[in-house]
Amino acid sequence: MTDSKPAALPPMPWPEEDFSVHGPVEARKVGKIQHYVGRVMQRNWSTIPHVTHNDDADITAFEQRRKAWNAAHPDARRTLLPALIKVAVACLQKYPQFNVSLSADGATLFQKGYYHIGIAVDVPTGLLVPVIRDCDRKSIGEIADEVARVAEKARTKGLSVAEMSGGCFSLSSLGHIGGTSFSPIINAPEVAILGITRTQDRFVPDADGKPLLRSFLPLSLSYDHRVINGADAARFTRAFADALAAFEFN
Repeated sequence: MTDSKPAALPPMPWPEEDFSVHGPVEARKVGKIQHYVGRVMQRNWSTIPHVTHNDDADITAFEQRRKAWNAAHPDARRTLLPALIKVAVACLQKYPQFNVSLSADGATLFQKGYYHIGIAVDVPTGLLVPVIRDCDRKSIGEIADEVARVAEKARTKGLSVAEMSGGCFSLSSLGHIGGTSFSPIINAPEVAILGITRTQDRFVPDADGKPLLRSFLPLSLSYDHRVINGADAARFTRAFADALAAFEFN
C-alpha cells in the first residue's frame, strides 16, 4: 500500500465585486505597457523561487571622490548609476554563477560570456528595463551617456523589444525617491537583480569608540534560489559593497 498526496487545489478565482455599491468609482483600462509588464512580473514572481539578501555599502569615501571629480570636471559630472553598472560587471566577472540563465525546464544553465546590464526606468505608462550592452568594454563616461540616452527614449518615444532584451543582470534604483530596502522581482531569464534605495547617514564607532558619521547605501539582492545559494548571494553583495567603496572615477 502506498501513500498518495492529494492533488494541489487550483487557485481561488479572482473576486468579482460591484464597487459602486460602496461609493463613487471610475473605471479605466490598464495601459498596454502596464498590462504587459504586470503579466511578466506575475510570471516571474510565481515561477522563480525568490530570496532577497540585504546589505549596506559604506560609500563615504566614494561620495567624496565623486564630488571631487564633479568639482574638477563640471562638464563631465558623474552620477551613481554608471558606477553601479561598472561594479556590477566586476562582480559578475568574479562570481560567474550570477551571469547565467536557466532553461525553461530547469535542466540547463547557459553561462554568458558577455556583460549586458539592465536598468529599470520609471516611465509614465509603467516600467521599462533598457539594456546597456558590453558594459565591460565601455568607459564610465560612455555608459553615463548611454544611460541618459536610453532613459530619455524610454520616457518619451518608448523602447523596442530588442532594446530591452539580452540582459545578464539588472539594477533597480529607488534612491531618488526613498526607502530603506525592497524585494525587486527578477527579470527572467536573468537569475538576479539588485535594488538600491536612498543613502542613509548614520553614526558608527571609530577605532577609539567615538561616533563617526558615515554614508551607507542599502543594497537588496533578489536571486533565483534554484541557481544561487544564500552564501553566494551574501558574498556577491559584500563584494559589490567593497568594490563600490573602492571605486575610482576617471
